[in-house]
Amino acid sequence: MLVTHEREKLINAILYFAHNTRYLGKIKLFKLLFLLDFEHFRQTGRSVTGLEYRAWKFGPVPVQVMQEWDDPEPDLAAAISIQPEKVIDHVRETVVPRVPFDDSHFTRRDLRIMDELVAQYRDTYSPTMIDVTHAENGAWAKTWQDGKGMNEPIPYPLGLGDDSPSRDAILEIASEYEAIRKHHVRPMLRLPKPRRGVTYQPRATPWVCSKTAPSPERA
Repeated sequence: MLVTHEREKLINAILYFAHNTRYLGKIKLFKLLFLLDFEHFRQTGRSVTGLEYRAWKFGPVPVQVMQEWDDPEPDLAAAISIQPEKVIDHVRETVVPRVPFDDSHFTRRDLRIMDELVAQYRDTYSPTMIDVTHAENGAWAKTWQDGKGMNEPIPYPLGLGDDSPSRDAILEIASEYEAIRKHHVRPMLRLPKPRRGVTYQPRATPWVCSKTAPSPERA
């Protein structure tokens, strides 16, 4: 599958929350990712993970992660496991890390925001997280509109306060970044394991392989 820098950040953000919070089921993870991305957008005009969120009854849902939940892509499956856990009257699908968190993909701002979210919600249960993302006049509420906006995308700019002194500047930065992202950023491919006599060379897209002569020592 295509492996982008944002994909690496998404997987490692999930790992960070899995290593550093308790009761991390599907709902709590979705809320933490939403809070991370929208807070980062408020500060910089861009999200951390590049995820699109849609308005569902119980809050914002990251479409890509939801689609992978029952059948994750190999890179996500290698990083975490989803383990059913009986909790009173329901079963929580708990996110359990398989590998360590890698902070090399993140800026200091990214890490600071994640640290702040962990400090605030480390021991919080999912119902409380629902209340947080359902805040009146928040991005989810403005999109949901008592059900009229069911499954509609939640635009990142809705997370900016109308009276924010930096609103116009952030929106301008967001517009410029999106233009660059669409026209200049190309995704990377995760290359297959090299085989004897075959090398992989990058072209525009996709990556292609070409035959090479075997090494004299191994011929």
